[in-house]
Amino acid sequence: MVPNKIFFTKGAGEHKEKLQSFEAALRCAGIASFNLVQVSSILPPKCKIVSKHEGLPHLKSGSIVFTVLARNETNEAHRLVASSIGLAVPSGSEYGYLSEHHSFGQNEKQAGDYAEDLAATMLATTLGIEFDPNIAYDKRKEVYRMSKRIIRTRNITQTATGKDGKWTTVIAAAVFVL
Repeated sequence: MVPNKIFFTKGAGEHKEKLQSFEAALRCAGIASFNLVQVSSILPPKCKIVSKHEGLPHLKSGSIVFTVLARNETNEAHRLVASSIGLAVPSGSEYGYLSEHHSFGQNEKQAGDYAEDLAATMLATTLGIEFDPNIAYDKRKEVYRMSKRIIRTRNITQTATGKDGKWTTVIAAAVFVL
């Protein structure tokens, strides 16, 4: 069973109950009607990246759906939460990497860049690309691209700020389609 398509989605939810906050985030992301099974972070070779609009019709309510899911929540007022999925796609027929990142206090760009960096770094080490892990991601990204072995990186990130008396949940997901 190897997925042939993947799409990305995100959502945020608020409620006085933690579980219902998570349900609201799933609804916002459009994936609440599925039985989600979390899997590790491998993008299968030749797995086509499609839009959420294109991917959702291939899934039926109640189906078991495999996903890489990043989730974070808070019940503290004014606390910034983030969830992000990073993606790194290799140039050949090798597998790629997805990463999950969950943080507090990072804005969308910071959390997204971090998740993207995680995925790209995991892929670079698998491919044997030489790089200095101590230099900034922007500079390493150029090293990765110049190697011509990593052709694309991206992320999807959801942030939200906690509200007084409520749980706030954020999710980002990579959803596999079989």
